[in-house]
Amino acid sequence: MTADEHGFFARQFGFANPSVSLAFPSLKTVRKITAGIVFALVALAFDARAWDYEGHRAVNELALASLPKNFPAFVLTPEARRRIAFLAGEPDRWRNATSFKDGTGLALGHASGPDHYIDLEDLNLYGLTPHTLPPLRYDFVAAIVKARLAHPEKFLEIDPAKDTDRTRELSGFLPWVITENFEKLQSGFATLAALEKGGGTPEEIANAKQDIIYVMGVMGHYVGDASQPLHTTKHHHGWVGDNPNHYTTSFGFHGWIDGGFFSKTGGVEVRELTANIRPAAQIPAATEPDGIFRIAVDFIVAANRLVEPLYKLDRAGEFSNTENRGAEGRAFLEGQLVKSGQLLGDLWLTAWQTAPEDTHLERELQKRATANPQK
Repeated sequence: MTADEHGFFARQFGFANPSVSLAFPSLKTVRKITAGIVFALVALAFDARAWDYEGHRAVNELALASLPKNFPAFVLTPEARRRIAFLAGEPDRWRNATSFKDGTGLALGHASGPDHYIDLEDLNLYGLTPHTLPPLRYDFVAAIVKARLAHPEKFLEIDPAKDTDRTRELSGFLPWVITENFEKLQSGFATLAALEKGGGTPEEIANAKQDIIYVMGVMGHYVGDASQPLHTTKHHHGWVGDNPNHYTTSFGFHGWIDGGFFSKTGGVEVRELTANIRPAAQIPAATEPDGIFRIAVDFIVAANRLVEPLYKLDRAGEFSNTENRGAEGRAFLEGQLVKSGQLLGDLWLTAWQTAPEDTHLERELQKRATANPQK
């Protein structure tokens, strides 16, 4: 463990003086040290997650609380609410079975890993800004390729040992995956409307409803990622590069912000946070060709502005659960969860209200009805 990591864990677990000799530690100190070591090993062993399952689940539950009573009733049932909350953790569960050592889940990890983040500092290398990002995922990939071919000297050499999923040349796809899931949800509502209008079978209608519930839940994960400042920056696992302000460089910082802090301070109180949620509202920009993409980018940029304030709070000990510290840090993190829950509710509502008519499916259903008039 580096000196900086030792200092980081000292702040979190309440070591009175990180430099003091541990030759004769008390039992209480031993337990704290053990907890810190275990936390460090866990942080090093797993991929980065934006909020632990509890935090992601809270985002989906907050979004559900924002929906109006006239939202499709099948979504508002207790069973559907539980399903949507559970699905908040789905994209992280896809990575649970990824083992580059054993050769399992490699394709899934490669394909889905970069969806969880975007390192905004990298955009300058590609001659881009957040406001000039192309709204289509593979146009962004093309911009990365062109920049790397034109100016290879600008890019640091990638260590193959740290690029087992072959994604380090990328900078993340977070705003694109949010937009793509929004359009999947629009498609789901359009399919359901066509089936209900054009004589879909009960089984088809039930399956269409389940598709909507699935997309709502999975989509919530990425909107939750977007409010976690460490998923918008190259400083995702501790400060990198010049560090005149002496921010932590600990790899374990990411895991502590994702859920370690909440775990040590009583968890996330969703019911209390619901009081900060307003009713969901339709997003006016949804009528523009790339409006939802721009909304996603702006939301991520706002989270990125909080990267340094986050590190400052840590440096001040505001993410510690000792000596009555941590209130300011908790308020900061809870505020980010509320922001994601609010945006997610708005996106769900907007997808429902702006779903296009699926004229192709309607025609196919009419053909089926004509060919089988007795059914």
